[in-house]
Amino acid sequence: MKLSTWAKKLGISYKTAWRLWKDGKLDAFTLPTGTIIVNDPIENKFPHKVCIYARVSSSENKNNLDAQAQRLENYAIAKGYSIYKIVKETGSGVDDNRKQLNKLFIDKNYNTLIVEHKDRLTRFGFNYINILFNELGKHIEVVNETDNDKNDLMQDMISMVTSMCTKILRAEEEQEEERENSRGNKE
Repeated sequence: MKLSTWAKKLGISYKTAWRLWKDGKLDAFTLPTGTIIVNDPIENKFPHKVCIYARVSSSENKNNLDAQAQRLENYAIAKGYSIYKIVKETGSGVDDNRKQLNKLFIDKNYNTLIVEHKDRLTRFGFNYINILFNELGKHIEVVNETDNDKNDLMQDMISMVTSMCTKILRAEEEQEEERENSRGNKE
C-alpha cells in the first residue's frame, strides 16, 4: 500500500511515516515513479476481508436498514473486497451494549469494518474505537464522511429519554406494589 495510505490507516502524519521509511524502520520499497510502497503484514494476512455493519435507530427504519446494507455491499464489491459478513442491527447509536456490534469487536476473521457514516457505528467515542481497531490490526472504513441528518440524533435522544422514563416509572410501580403488599400483610 502507498505510504500515504499506510500513514492514514495508522493515524500518523505522512511526514512521520516518511521519516520511518527514511530511517529504514519500515518494510517498504520505492517504485520507479518514486512512490513508496509499504508491505503491510496485516493486509497481506487478510487481503481486504471486510465485515459490513449497518444500523438504524428504530424498527420503523427497517427499509432504510436493508437499503443501507445493500449500498455498503455494492461499495465493497466495487472496491474488490472479499465480504466476510453483513451485519444489520436496530438500536440506538448511544447504546454501548449492542449484541451484534459486540460480537464484531471480538471476531478475528476480518480486517476491515465498513460503515456508511461514523454515527452508524457509534454516536460518541468513534476515535477510541478506531484506535482500538488499529491496535488489533483492523481498520474502520467510513464510506460517507459527511455529517448525517439531525433526525437520527433527535431519534436517539428521544429513545434515551423514553428509556429513562420507562425505568423510572417501572421503579415507581414496583415501590407502589411493595407498599400495597405490605399494607395487605398488616390487615
